[in-house]
Amino acid sequence: MQAMNPTAPTPREARRQLLSRSDVLLVTRAPQPGVKPAPGQPGAASSYVQPLPDVFVAILGEGQVLAFNGHVDLGTGIRTSLAQIVAEELSLSMEQVSMILGHTEEAPNQGPTIASATIQISAMPLRKAAAQAREHLLAMAAARWATPVGRLRVEAGCIIDADVAGRTISYFELLRGQRIVLTLEPGEVPLKPVSQYTLVGRSSQRVDIPAKVRAQPVYVHDVRVPGMLHGRVVRPPHPGRDGGDFVGRSLLAVDRQSVAHIPGLVAVVVEGDFIGVVAEREEQAQRAMRELKVQWKSIPPLPPMDDLEARLRSLPARRRELVRQGDPDAASASAAGHIERTYVWPYQLHASIGPSCAVADWRPEGLTVWSGTQNPHVMRIDLSRLCDLDEGSIEVIRLEASGCYGRNCADDVVADAALLSRAVGRPVRVQLTREQEHAWEPKGAAQLMDVCGGVDAQGRLSHYRFQTRYPSNDAPVLALLLTGKIAPEPRVLEMGDRTAVPPYAYPHMQIDCDDVAPIVRAGWLRGVSAMPNSFAHEVFIDELAELAGADRLAFRLAHLPDQRASELLQAVAHKAGWVAHAQGSRGQVQADGKLRGRGIAYARYVHSKFPGFGAAWSAWVIDVEVDPVTGALAVTSLVVGQDTGMMVNPAGVRHQMHGNILQSLSRVLKERVAFGPHGASSLEWGAYPILHFTEVPPIEIVLMERQDQPPMGAGESASVPSAAALSNALFDATGRRLRQPPFNAECILAALQEPLAAG
Repeated sequence: MQAMNPTAPTPREARRQLLSRSDVLLVTRAPQPGVKPAPGQPGAASSYVQPLPDVFVAILGEGQVLAFNGHVDLGTGIRTSLAQIVAEELSLSMEQVSMILGHTEEAPNQGPTIASATIQISAMPLRKAAAQAREHLLAMAAARWATPVGRLRVEAGCIIDADVAGRTISYFELLRGQRIVLTLEPGEVPLKPVSQYTLVGRSSQRVDIPAKVRAQPVYVHDVRVPGMLHGRVVRPPHPGRDGGDFVGRSLLAVDRQSVAHIPGLVAVVVEGDFIGVVAEREEQAQRAMRELKVQWKSIPPLPPMDDLEARLRSLPARRRELVRQGDPDAASASAAGHIERTYVWPYQLHASIGPSCAVADWRPEGLTVWSGTQNPHVMRIDLSRLCDLDEGSIEVIRLEASGCYGRNCADDVVADAALLSRAVGRPVRVQLTREQEHAWEPKGAAQLMDVCGGVDAQGRLSHYRFQTRYPSNDAPVLALLLTGKIAPEPRVLEMGDRTAVPPYAYPHMQIDCDDVAPIVRAGWLRGVSAMPNSFAHEVFIDELAELAGADRLAFRLAHLPDQRASELLQAVAHKAGWVAHAQGSRGQVQADGKLRGRGIAYARYVHSKFPGFGAAWSAWVIDVEVDPVTGALAVTSLVVGQDTGMMVNPAGVRHQMHGNILQSLSRVLKERVAFGPHGASSLEWGAYPILHFTEVPPIEIVLMERQDQPPMGAGESASVPSAAALSNALFDATGRRLRQPPFNAECILAALQEPLAAG
C-alpha cells in the first residue's frame, strides 16, 4: 500500500504521473468544487478547486485499468462492486481493474460516504466513463480497419470483427503510442444492456479480503512512515459534550514537569483546551498521557439524563410541518378506535471495535494525513480551518479503518495528529484509547416520537398524527472547538425527518418534525432517524391491527400502496411460514416455562433532505423466546428480506445484510449510552455491552430478483425495521408493549411486572 511504502508515489504524485504518461486512455472531468449541502443538512463545501482534472477511468497500455470514486469502503464491499461495474462495461476480468477510493488528490470530490448512496448515485459517473472509453476504443478499431462500428464486438478486453476471421485487437494494443484524454460526457452514453451482463448481478468474491486474511497492512492503524513519532491526547473532563461556554475555555494549567522524567518524551503540546503528548515510542506516549498533571476549571453539570423522555421534551424546538392531508381532528373524533403512544429511542454508540487512529506529516510544502475518515474532502476543509493552510497544500490519503456506519472519532484523531505534527515538525501517529473513543465519538442521537391514530368502523386506517424530535448536529471536529477555531455553539440540523412519513395509506395524516439542538455530541448512526421513526410507525401499526382484530400481516398489506413493498412482505412471510391470526404466548407461560412470540415489520429507508428519496425496501419476521423468571431473551429464528433493485454483487448485498442485522440486534437488545453529571459514562465494554457470537441467531435472507430495476442503496435498509419487529415479537410473547429499547432482561422483567391488560 502507498501509505506503508515510502518509495511509492503519494496519490498527488500518482495522479500527476497518470496525467502525463503515454499508452493511456483517460476519461476526465474538469476540476470542480464539492457540492454544497442543502440547508439544514450535514456536511461542508468550500470554493476550492484543485488544479488537476478529475479522472474517473484510466486504461493503461500494460493491461490494467484504474478507476476512481470519491466515496470510500466502510466495510460494505463497494470496492468490489464498483470494480464489477467498470469491468462489466469494459468486458474485462475483475483482476484487471483496480479501484482508488477517497484520496483527495486522486479521487473526484463526490461528497461524504453517507446515506447508502454510493452504488445508487455516485457510481453512475464511473459507469458512464467506462462505457465512454469502450465506445471510443470501438471507434478507434473501426477506423483502423475501415469497417463499421456495428460490425465489431467486445470480448475479454478485445475488439473483434465479426465478419473477418482472426481480426482482433486488444484495448491495450490500440493504446500503444497513444495518449487519449476524453471529457466525461454530461449526457447519455450507450451502456451495455443488462441482458449482456456477465459480472454485474453475479456474486463476486470481495477483492479486499485476501490481504486482510493474510494480515497484510491495509488499515490506517498499520501506517508507518520514516521518522514517525507517537502521540496521545488528553481530553477535557466533560466527556462527549461539545456545546457550552466552557468548551475550549476550561484549562487552567498543565504541569509539564510531571512528565519530564519519561524517557523518549519529545513534546507536550497545548493549544487552548487541546492537550497532546509526543514521544519516540508508543508506550512512552501512553505513559505521558496517563501521568501528565492537568488542572481544569469546574465544569457545569450535565442535566440529568435518566428520564430521557422528559429530557427530550424539555428542549426548545423549531417545528416543521412535513405532511398535512385531510382532517385528522375530525377523523379522530369519529374514529371507532383511537390510541395514543410515545416511543423513546436511546443514545447509542458506533462502538467501533478498534479505536480511531491517524498519521499526520507536517512539512514546509504542506500537510499529508493518513486517515480512516468517511469524509476525505470535508476533512480537508476542516484541516484547512484548523491549521490555516490552503486546501491545495493538504493531502488526505484514505485507508480502511475499523468501521463506523456514521461518524466515529476518525475525523477527530486526524486533527489531533495534524496539530501534534505541526508542533514537532515530524510525522506523528495518534491512536485514541477505548475510553476516549466511547466518550467522544458523536453518539447516535436519542429520539422521541409521539403518535396517535385510529381505525374506522370497518376496521380500516382512519387517521395518523406523528411528531418526532432528534437532538443531533454534525459534531464539529473536536480540535476546532478545543483550540477555539470555532465557537461551541449548537447547530440545529434537519435530520429527524428520515422515513418520518409512514408507508401506510392513512386518509387523514399530519407529520411534524421538531428540530432541536444537541444535548451531547451527537451525529448519525446507521439508519439515522429512520430507524427510530420506523420503530414507532411499525409498532403502532401492529397496535392498530390488534385494535381492529386483524392479522398483523394482512392488515399491513391491506393498507400498503407500494406494490414492491407488498411483494417483499409476502415473500418474507412465506419464507418464515407465517400463519394468519396465529398468536404467541401473549403472557401465558408455556409447558416448558417459556414465553414465545413472533414479530413482523417493514420499512423503506427514505433519506436526504425532506422529502428525500428511497433506498432499498426491507422486511423482518422474527421469533423470540423469553424466560419469564430472568427476562432473558433469545432470538430463535429470523428471516429478513430486501428489495435492492439491481444487485451489482448479490453476495455483497447478502454480506451487508448479515452485518446490518447483527449490528441492529445488538443495538435493540443491549445498547444504550449512560450519562453522569460530567457527560458520557459508558466508557468501556463492561458499561456498553454488545451482541456476543454465542447470541447470533440463525438468519435466513430473502433477496428479491429485480435485476431489471435501478440499483438502490443497500447499506442501511436492513436495520430500519429491526427494533419494531423485536418489539412486536415481545408483545406476542409477553402480552406487553415495549416502546423504549434496549429490550434487555431488566427491561423485559419490568414489563412483565405490569398487568397483562397494559398491552
